[in-house]
Amino acid sequence: MAMDAVDGGGGDGGPWRGRLRPWVEWIGFWRLVGAALTVVALVVVGWWLVRPADPPTEAGLPYASPPSVDSTPPATISPPLETGPAVLVVHVAGAVVTPGVYELPAGTRVEGAVAAAGGALAEADPSALNLAAAVGDGQRVYVPRVGEVVVAPVGGGGPDGGSAPPSGPVDVNRAGVEELDGLPGIGPATAQAIVAHRDQHGPFASVEDLEAVRGIGPAKLDALRGLVTV
Repeated sequence: MAMDAVDGGGGDGGPWRGRLRPWVEWIGFWRLVGAALTVVALVVVGWWLVRPADPPTEAGLPYASPPSVDSTPPATISPPLETGPAVLVVHVAGAVVTPGVYELPAGTRVEGAVAAAGGALAEADPSALNLAAAVGDGQRVYVPRVGEVVVAPVGGGGPDGGSAPPSGPVDVNRAGVEELDGLPGIGPATAQAIVAHRDQHGPFASVEDLEAVRGIGPAKLDALRGLVTV
């Protein structure tokens, strides 16, 4: 029957049918159909494997434009302006716990300079100073004692570290070493000699008595007239 299906119901199919009939009978009709289906399946699978892959989903998305490069040169940064020293060197003297030279931050007030020296002594007269005044680099801050005549202006001397000229006659019987040191021609040694003479011999009775102090002669005494009193 299988061969009849191949023959298509009989009839003369030509010389090729005579050659095909023994081959079909030897293999079997259904085996031949199975082999044909296998070949078709292999062709389909091979086509599936070698076909071009579908483009990824990302390929259909719009592309973002790259950021534009700004060719404008960066603005020139100007160097900061000089606003003064960041650290102040200040001489704190007079009636303080620890007189000396101190390094203080810029913007320090007289009150801060006095505090850096340990604060004022009990006999000090802080009211003679403007504690809110700003301190400058190289300035001298002098804290007087109660009743002491202040030689330097508020906040101390100028930037060179020296004392300012007296604002009035200096009482040599009450002035301290720092105040006497501010007089013209009177250095630290002579100022200390005046205080030592006063402590040993009592108050000066007159300005002329200063000539008895070691280091003060007639010429220096004449220079002090009008600047000191007793």
